[in-house]
Amino acid sequence: MRRLLIAVAALVLVVIGVGVAFYLVRSHQSEDVQGSSTVEFVPTETVETKPPEPGIAWPTYGHDPERLRFANGISLAPPFKRVWTFHARSLVEFPPAVAYGRLYFGNNEGVLYAIGAKNGRKAWSYVSHRCQASSPAVDSHTVYQAFMNRPPCNRKPDPRLTGEVVALAVGNGKVRWKRTIGPSESSPVVVNGVVYVGDWDGRVWALSSSTGKTIWATKLSGQVKGGVAVSGDRLFVGDYSGHVYALKVKNGKVLWKAHAQPRFGSTGTFYATPAVAYGRVYIGATDGKMYSFGAGSGKLRWSQSTGGYVYSSAAVWHDRVFAGSYSGKFDAFDAATGKVDWSFKANGPISGSPTVLTGRVYFATLKGRTYALDAKTGHLLWTFPDGKYSPVVADADRLYLVGYAKLYGLVERRR
Repeated sequence: MRRLLIAVAALVLVVIGVGVAFYLVRSHQSEDVQGSSTVEFVPTETVETKPPEPGIAWPTYGHDPERLRFANGISLAPPFKRVWTFHARSLVEFPPAVAYGRLYFGNNEGVLYAIGAKNGRKAWSYVSHRCQASSPAVDSHTVYQAFMNRPPCNRKPDPRLTGEVVALAVGNGKVRWKRTIGPSESSPVVVNGVVYVGDWDGRVWALSSSTGKTIWATKLSGQVKGGVAVSGDRLFVGDYSGHVYALKVKNGKVLWKAHAQPRFGSTGTFYATPAVAYGRVYIGATDGKMYSFGAGSGKLRWSQSTGGYVYSSAAVWHDRVFAGSYSGKFDAFDAATGKVDWSFKANGPISGSPTVLTGRVYFATLKGRTYALDAKTGHLLWTFPDGKYSPVVADADRLYLVGYAKLYGLVERRR
């Protein structure tokens, strides 16, 4: 009996030792990584965020294929005054596309609206009878919208469920084509006549913008809930298996596959849409971190803890990366190193994505308030008593602010 007790005690010590060793290794693996301004970082490698054709002011979620969330040529600055309000009847989680004098957006009940940019009046609507949680894209006088399954909207993912991508004429909402895919809350992007979108089945689709026919489809390891970003000949996307991918635009071939840092409990997953600039991919995860991966190599270049889930898709502007988290903090990160340049404590958790306009960064909280901060310093400039997710897009004349179930047209208030 004594020998047995000694053996058991020895085994317990071994197990404890292994556990401590695993804890130390995992703790080390999950530590924040400081980046470098000389390794796979190209300060001059950014894009001119110009719309693809005349008449289009804000073509897609994040404005451009790289999803940088800022626009050149817009000089609007707070304070603003409201000139119209549109009641969307249910939650509007994602911001509109702006083109041809209209705003195009959907509500959670699956109604896609086209309203006048000047007056907020409805031009047409399309009832999908499906759930909806993404922004549309506009290109060549066509609006493209992804839809999820039919109600109820809170169903768990199931391989028997289907979604759709629908292409409609911008003028009257007439359906040009429909394409069945998995349920999708991925905001489409259109580049060179191809619509790129992801779905819950874990596929990234490349569809012909004129017919909806499949050009290619690539199956990933987990559900794709965010949008894809396109830069040059590569497409970048995250999934719910905790991986980030680079795919070849031409054929969907996976060029590299990276992952969130290991940690105790479940691995971080990627809901956010990536942003691509300076030779880097920037994306937040549910493990509470912002990540930067090399766009060419897929290697982790930096990671920075935020204190809460990061569902927010990042904005990139002037060597800074902007994102909020469920901690209620809104952070400006150095794009090269990940160092936090400044933080602003808001009135509640931040789930949606920011927008940068004329040196001001706009974001909203789940407590229903929109903020405008000086993008260089983080100083508060203006607030608005509505907004919940991704609140702001714009054209040269007006700021368009998304409330919980309303859209507002705002103009500069003369001082």
